[in-house]
Amino acid sequence: MTCVRVDLSGQMPRLDNDDRGTKRPDTCAPMDRPTEARAITSGAHHFFGYYDKFPWDATGRYHLVQQVRFMDRMPETDDRAVVGMVDTANGNRFIPLDETTAWCWQQGTMLQWLGNAPDREIVYNIREAGAFKARIRDVRSGQVRTLPRPVYAMTSDGTRAGTLNFSRVHDVRPGYGYCGIPDPNADVLAPEDDGVWVMDMGTGAATLIVSLAALAALQPDPSFQGAKHRVKHFCWNPSGTRLLFLHRWADPVKLRPWRTRMFTVNPDGSGLCLVQDEMTSHFDWRDDDHILAWTRRDGRDHFHLFRDKTDRVEIVGAGVMAADGHCSYSPDRRWILNDTYPEGNPPRRTLYRYRVADGRRFDLGRFLTQDPNKIYGPIRCDLHPRWSRDGSRISFDSLHEGTRQVYVMEATCV
Repeated sequence: MTCVRVDLSGQMPRLDNDDRGTKRPDTCAPMDRPTEARAITSGAHHFFGYYDKFPWDATGRYHLVQQVRFMDRMPETDDRAVVGMVDTANGNRFIPLDETTAWCWQQGTMLQWLGNAPDREIVYNIREAGAFKARIRDVRSGQVRTLPRPVYAMTSDGTRAGTLNFSRVHDVRPGYGYCGIPDPNADVLAPEDDGVWVMDMGTGAATLIVSLAALAALQPDPSFQGAKHRVKHFCWNPSGTRLLFLHRWADPVKLRPWRTRMFTVNPDGSGLCLVQDEMTSHFDWRDDDHILAWTRRDGRDHFHLFRDKTDRVEIVGAGVMAADGHCSYSPDRRWILNDTYPEGNPPRRTLYRYRVADGRRFDLGRFLTQDPNKIYGPIRCDLHPRWSRDGSRISFDSLHEGTRQVYVMEATCV
């Protein structure tokens, strides 16, 4: 199948839903057996980052975190985050490992265990010699090596990483990129030498597989006129054969409202496929061929399950998973873990699991959003829930007790 499934027919794409409604679903299970969320960090502020990575090592003992000294403003050029891990078998002792100036509130420094050495090696981004790079560290020996580009998303086997221009992301979407290095293409709307890169994690060799110029030229829409283009939110399928990413564009001064298309592509740049041409937010691969994503189709927002490289799509969790959230499948694919944006008064974020077999939702907890007039926008603290490798535990970031910390609960509500 030749897959660039694009037919915008001259229509303006719908605006992305920046406010992301948080209406409570009509059908969800009460917290009959609520599980206790316990902080594994304390003192200074701590967080892990995004929802699409395993924070625990292969043994389930060590949990990666970043430690910072403030939580109420954007990072500046010289602000450092301490990269470390929590020894959950030894009184939750924090073990500092390194420092970095390449970090943001929403996704941290892309801290994660290396897929081919999840019991001892971690990778995270750094700023060094006027460039953003990635550092691989053996947490036992302390031995390090540096790769020439930062990482965004890694294949599960740790051999390849999707990467992008974090300076451009910082300019157009604060809270997701890194400050400190100007984007050389800041004034170029759709550069030919920037876009989706794939890096070999062994050699550091990197290839630009899809340029922003190519995306802007592909079935162009009238809204492309004068818009600044970027890519964001990379995610590999389980076997590492397809890379999912978002193409976004917006007015270069206002930067809002942005519009979105969702693509998949092979690691060498072939097989580019437009999966969704309307609003798309968070997503996860169910398997090598299916993508769960919060999207808009036919004017209605739902979680949809797409089959890659086809026109097949179905609604998931209608009336139950009723609002956008940071969704991820459990390791056995029986559950979807998700959260909500603040809802109610006082505003709280809800953490819940959705059982795929019967479409039933089980709430795990509702967590207060502290200082909603101060901690919002790019410095907000979303729960960003993550699974343990065996699916028995859940980790999330929260500030419901007044400071930004990492919490863990057992995934045993049912």
